[in-house]
Amino acid sequence: MLSKIFWTLCAVVAAFMVYVAFLPATSTISRSAVLAAKPEAIFPHVNGLKKWDAWSPWAKLDPAAKSTFDGPDEGVGSGFRWDGNSDVGTGKMTILESEPNKRVKLRLDFEKPMANTSFAEFTFAPEGDGTRVTWTMTGDSPYLTRLICTLMGMDRMVGGMFEKGLASLGAVASAK
Repeated sequence: MLSKIFWTLCAVVAAFMVYVAFLPATSTISRSAVLAAKPEAIFPHVNGLKKWDAWSPWAKLDPAAKSTFDGPDEGVGSGFRWDGNSDVGTGKMTILESEPNKRVKLRLDFEKPMANTSFAEFTFAPEGDGTRVTWTMTGDSPYLTRLICTLMGMDRMVGGMFEKGLASLGAVASAK
């Protein structure tokens, strides 16, 4: 009886490992919301990395995280390095492209807890009296990353953080 349970469990684990192997090698997480502010009121809060603490959900996870900035205060070349607890990890974010009131593209180099490079993009599109802001992150997903992300439900976790961030961004932008 124990032998059958053992071999059934092995077959289930093997099937899961094969399933993970066939998942896409690139992952994308995206969330969108209509914020009650015009693009020109929202854009500066994304394009200026020093303003992220006011709305970023990760800043709230570790208020004691160490932050340093380099490059210009906003736009292309602006950089932000963080070193925080296990909830936020360590890494660097750099603005690669910036189209005023339309789009900001960033490179995220995560160092801890797991080294990886991803790209994030914010787009801003007028919609009614507000702005549809879409936050998308795309990155390579080697096998181990796919395995961890599948087990932890990464889209749900990170997507939930994106949703909180978009709500905070809307509150900050519409307060001015």
